[in-house]
Amino acid sequence: MASATEYIDHHLTFNTITLSGNPGGFWTVNIDTLVTSWVLGLLFLLTFVIVARRFKVANPGKFQLFIELVFEMVSSQVNDAYHKKSKFIAPLALTIFCWVFLFNLMDDLPVDIINFFTTSLGHPGAHWRLVPSADINMTFALSLSVLILIIVYSIWAKGVGGWSKELLTKPFGKWLLPFNLLFQLIEIFSKPISLALRLFGNMYAGEMIFILIALLPWYLQWILGTPWAIFHILIITLQAFLFMMLTVVYLSLAVEEH
Repeated sequence: MASATEYIDHHLTFNTITLSGNPGGFWTVNIDTLVTSWVLGLLFLLTFVIVARRFKVANPGKFQLFIELVFEMVSSQVNDAYHKKSKFIAPLALTIFCWVFLFNLMDDLPVDIINFFTTSLGHPGAHWRLVPSADINMTFALSLSVLILIIVYSIWAKGVGGWSKELLTKPFGKWLLPFNLLFQLIEIFSKPISLALRLFGNMYAGEMIFILIALLPWYLQWILGTPWAIFHILIITLQAFLFMMLTVVYLSLAVEEH
């Protein structure tokens, strides 16, 4: 019987491979995070492709109506936040919202569901963390992708010269160039850092609470776990929505003149 410390350590340990020969080093890859995120991304794509191919104007099914509701919600938010024309922003926002929501939704699965399957397959004690957004590597990968888009959209809207001029002359004018550059760099890099840490912090905390509840007697698990799981659905939805909206807002600011 594992102690509480061993139980928590087991559930917080990633399934990793090391590419550099230095375990825990920079080139350590969390296989569980990558595989789970790929599977969820494929699930999202296949779902929307199937709904699009089976789209009905007359007598649509309940699932199609649900997908249309999500699509309309995202489109409405994008139209309110992004004031220029772009065929890329709305699909990007929809992808971010659905993908991050699916990441977070894994946190509502039973804590020991992976242990049940690995034990049934003859691999007791195998490590597999099921919540990609509770891995800071994944949240930073998403946020760094947003950072690249911010820079690309800034250069696309203002040109290399216009973007460089903004970096060097705003907000204090050309005579305070070093301070302008410092403040601009702080603003640019604070965006992905805040995006990554906000999502990671909330999902890691939620994962820890589920693990701690699982250590309690079974009757307390039901009493405490059920309302927390229901409330957690609101949290995971809100986190996906915030990540999507902040991405859209940042891209909107990137193409506007300041």
